[in-house]
Amino acid sequence: MHGEYKMPGGKLVVVDLDVHAGQLCRVQVSGDFFLEPDRALRDINAALEGLYASSDEAALAFAIQGALAADVLMYGISPEAIAVAVRRALHEGAQA
Repeated sequence: MHGEYKMPGGKLVVVDLDVHAGQLCRVQVSGDFFLEPDRALRDINAALEGLYASSDEAALAFAIQGALAADVLMYGISPEAIAVAVRRALHEGAQA
């Protein structure tokens, strides 16, 4: 499943994922944004793995925020923007 979201005033967030037994798996977040340090992207992907596909945007954003270390800087995206892209991927996948 594939979802995209351009954060207002920000950058494009792309999410590719699968769902197995109602849970997110093989989550890959990408886009034209910047994160520091680089490990933050791995942490975001890991935070989404295993969450229920029925999770709403608030729950997804909360999981992402909780997985990020205090030193992480996000340029052009936010946990909420990533959550929107995840929900769009799930919505598109449900219609396929």
